[in-house]
Amino acid sequence: MSFEVVSQTRDIEGMKSATIPPIRVGQLFREEIEQALKPGETMASLVEEAVRTEVERRRNQEAFIQRGLLAIERSERQGDAVPADKVVTALKDRLAAARKQRQPRQA
Repeated sequence: MSFEVVSQTRDIEGMKSATIPPIRVGQLFREEIEQALKPGETMASLVEEAVRTEVERRRNQEAFIQRGLLAIERSERQGDAVPADKVVTALKDRLAAARKQRQPRQA
């Protein structure tokens, strides 16, 4: 079984490139990966892009959670919070109205 060392070849602000540790995968999964490659794309570039995408997704998720927590704190401080049960009831009412409107009228 052959392994490929994935390296980050992009120099960012004068920093030296570094490597990502090689990972072991089953032969079938490796074949799936190879079949998914776009023309001219290497396994190393696919893995690098996947890692970059996941790091960005996690960063965005953390920022989203922090914004939500700050919004909750602000709402509690200002006293304009709406209880969850009221929100759920209003959404159920809107859903029921929409469903009723979509029903075919019987003559």
